[in-house]
This record gives sequence, C-alpha cells and structure tokens, in this order.
Amino acid sequence: MKEILFATGNTAKVDRFYEKLLKNGILLKSLKDININIDIEENGKNAIENAMIKAKAYYDATKITTMAMDDTMYIDGIPEEKQPGVFVRRVNGKRLNDKEMIDYYTNLVKTYGKDEKLNTKWILGMVIIKDDKISTYTGITNEYYLVDKPAKKIKEGYPLSSILINKKLNKYDVYLTEEDKKIGQSDDNNFINFIEKVISK
Repeated sequence: MKEILFATGNTAKVDRFYEKLLKNGILLKSLKDININIDIEENGKNAIENAMIKAKAYYDATKITTMAMDDTMYIDGIPEEKQPGVFVRRVNGKRLNDKEMIDYYTNLVKTYGKDEKLNTKWILGMVIIKDDKISTYTGITNEYYLVDKPAKKIKEGYPLSSILINKKLNKYDVYLTEEDKKIGQSDDNNFINFIEKVISK
C-alpha cells in the first residue's frame, strides 16, 4: 500500500481524507504516526505558499512523500483590513480556539451582514512533495453564507462549519451528509484525484 504523510496537527483534516484515500489504496499518515512535530512559521501570502512551507518542512525532515493543505477565506462586504485571507484562525496576532472563532465571525456578520449573512469564498491549496518533486492544486468554493446564528453541533477543528450555510441546500455545513455533498457541495473528489495522480507517478 502506498503511503503519504499529512503535514497537519488538525485531526479533523486527517479524518476528512483518511477513509477516502484508504479505499484507493493509499494510507494517510498523521504527524502522530511519525512522532515528529516541527515548529513552523506559516508566513505565506496565500494558501499554496503556506501549504508549501508545511510540506517542505516535513518532507525535508522525513523524506516521506508529504502533503499539506491550507485555506484562504474571503468574505464579501467587510473592510479589506478585516479579510481573514490565510489568517482564518489568527486575529490581531492571536490564535483563536474553536469557540473564539465562532464568536469572532458571527460578530462580523452582525456588524457587516445583510439579512444576517455574508457571502463567503474559500480558496483551498494543496501541495505534495514526492521524490523532491513539488505538485500543487488549488480549489475554490463559492457556495456559502456566513451567518450569525451557530448550529447546535460544532465539529472540533472545523468550527466555522457551524456558521457556514451551503447556499444550494440551505443547510449548515456541519449537517451536510455525504449525499448532500454530492448534490450541492464541491466535495473532495478533485483533491483525492490529485493525490492519486501524484502518488502513482
């Protein structure tokens, strides 16, 4: 079975891809599996740059085929200086926990939103390093509203899924089923296909 290391400390991100890759004959290893933790300064200007920093640090340390991912968030209708960009969890130099993230972003909606919502776009960047070769993939999602009333359910590691509503299905992201994702959300198939293609080279 082929293996790939996911350079993230976020277990929710590992869970997001683990089963799907396993079905395709790829074992996704986490940082816990290799017992290595590197202090990384994510100072890239976009999702791909941050993913590159993480992937390179762990690839250089392990020489294991390594993937990393980062999110860039843009919200319509808020001042430019408040755009989260790559700093979705970091506000004014502070790393927010899940509850603080929900509080901060719901307050943005209350301050700048129309009809208690704001249009939100995610740019997702993935980098894989294999045999010293770098491959990148970028995906964009446009089908979300950020809202000021959180869902009752909160997914650890993905707190914003409790205040993001899928426009097409009019459901909180945290409540979307696999069938919902096939119908109304860009699921992870493009990323899975990208990983498979790089791994099989």
